[in-house]
Amino acid sequence: MANTIYLLCFFLWAGVWFLVIVSITPDLALDEGYTYAGGLGVLEGDKFYTAARLRLDYVVLTLYYRGGYVDYEFSSEDIIARPQRHPRSFIEKLFPGEEFTVKLRGEDVIVKPWVYRYGTAKAVFFEAVCPMWARKLTDRIYIEESVEEKFYKYTLLAKASAYYIENIIGVDNVDYVDLQEAYTALLTLLLPLNHKYRIIIHTPGPWGHPTFPREFIEKEFGWSLTTPQVVLTEIGLTQTKEAFVVSRKQLDVIKQVFPHHAGKIRYVTNGVDVERWTHEEVKKVVAKGSFSVDELWSAHVRVKEQLLTLLGKYKDFRKDPSKMIIVWARRITRYKRPYFIAKFIEEYSGDDVLFVLAGKPHPHDSEGLEMLKWFKKLHEENSNVVLVHDYDVSKAKLILAGGDLLLFTPFSGWEACGTSYMKAGINGVPTLSSRDGGVLELIEDGVNGWLFGKDLRVFINIYEDPRAREIDSEEYREFKDKLKSIIKLYYDKPSEYERVGYEAFKTFRSRADIKNTLKGYYPDMLGE
Repeated sequence: MANTIYLLCFFLWAGVWFLVIVSITPDLALDEGYTYAGGLGVLEGDKFYTAARLRLDYVVLTLYYRGGYVDYEFSSEDIIARPQRHPRSFIEKLFPGEEFTVKLRGEDVIVKPWVYRYGTAKAVFFEAVCPMWARKLTDRIYIEESVEEKFYKYTLLAKASAYYIENIIGVDNVDYVDLQEAYTALLTLLLPLNHKYRIIIHTPGPWGHPTFPREFIEKEFGWSLTTPQVVLTEIGLTQTKEAFVVSRKQLDVIKQVFPHHAGKIRYVTNGVDVERWTHEEVKKVVAKGSFSVDELWSAHVRVKEQLLTLLGKYKDFRKDPSKMIIVWARRITRYKRPYFIAKFIEEYSGDDVLFVLAGKPHPHDSEGLEMLKWFKKLHEENSNVVLVHDYDVSKAKLILAGGDLLLFTPFSGWEACGTSYMKAGINGVPTLSSRDGGVLELIEDGVNGWLFGKDLRVFINIYEDPRAREIDSEEYREFKDKLKSIIKLYYDKPSEYERVGYEAFKTFRSRADIKNTLKGYYPDMLGE
């Protein structure tokens, strides 16, 4: 008995928890491998690494995508989308679990779990092994040929997760089951854990609230529902005890979209893994404890020189560390307004700035693909434009830390939170941003960054509402004027510019730390 009490005290002192946090997500971005497509995956990766450092018993359940997301190649006339190949270093760190069987379409589907461990955290990637039609479900992330294929992909994730929770983790050992985005809400139709479920809504836009035909749900889950198209977010909000959105502003927007669930929704603002996203040169300065604006800027210049070396792999150009580097880096899609920077580059007559464009569109996003072609054209026709078409986590770490200014330009009301400006800020890089997402909680105009545009709290459909074009036109003019004034400040008053970056550094390293986010989700484990 005495030994048991001793062990219990030791485990509590060491921060080892007996209850498990389960996070179910469509994608997860580790520092290796291509099991992600963008922001959600990167955010979940940051939670994963930080939870491990906090010694939480943290389990992520997701799918194993053999062909990753997408890489692009350029021919003379077209863009060619290719699957990605996982590096051997990633594959060798995956440990096989025992295969199990789930039912899909009335057939037995063999599922192979692959386990990736990092401290007290583990990620479990489910791979469909056979039959062949089911194997195709885990070929690529977010890339399907039909609505039915998409439905069975996320049904596979739900059924594999249910099996793993029940038979491997143990229901009684689970404290929280966090559902990341609406696709994971299908799990609630299988496993009655309503008091443990929470849903996190990462997207205010319509693509974040997908629907499936009622007959699909009835056939596979046995639930008789009334509407012809079933909104998965509605299932999640109905079946869970509470719901979260990821910024204060998104709470205002989402309560208008789902007013009948407003009472159970609260916000926990996203953050970033400061350890993961701080460049080594900046870490050296931080380690000193006390340092000046000049010392931080000198570290930044060293990072900038490394970035210029990377950019030289994409284009032969004169590498001048004194030249201002302006970065636009994120998924290429309409609501993020990549056309703002593209139009600015076409209109800007100076050659005193190096523009870095980075990101990928979804291969089925025709507008996004046209924007990528526009970026490619700018890259080819302008000596001071570099396109990083194969943007990924490793490149993002250097691009976001090495640029002098980050541009964050979503249409107001469409960005749930965003985190790229946080990753830049913790390295002393300021952002020029539209008034959206978590920016409003972190950036003070002219102090630790710059703001432009309207703070819209009413969701405007940019594809159908004629007001969107008027807002774009007005905000582009403000964006253009503000960006020009920032470029002028960079060259005319460098000490003032460096001070803004220093203020971003001080602000973001404490307020954007994802430890704060985890404390918001798990106050009983980490404290308020």
